[in-house]
Amino acid sequence: MKSLDAFVKDKRKEAGLTQEEFAEKAGVALTVIRKIEQGKSDLQLEKVNQVLKMFGHVLAPVSLKLLSTTNNEKSGDIL
Repeated sequence: MKSLDAFVKDKRKEAGLTQEEFAEKAGVALTVIRKIEQGKSDLQLEKVNQVLKMFGHVLAPVSLKLLSTTNNEKSGDIL
């Protein structure tokens, strides 16, 4: 699975856009695009989703319990 920073950077480049152009089209500040592409962790989910919507994607919070259950089911473990 591709990291968020790599996904956004690759998609932006595929679209032939600079960071500035992409920020303008996504309706976010240039600093948001830079932070995402640099892999910064101090991001607002709302801003990240504005960017991801440009590619038809969104991020949503996932319960750690749900994530743990899903991973264990895949490996055949029982909680």
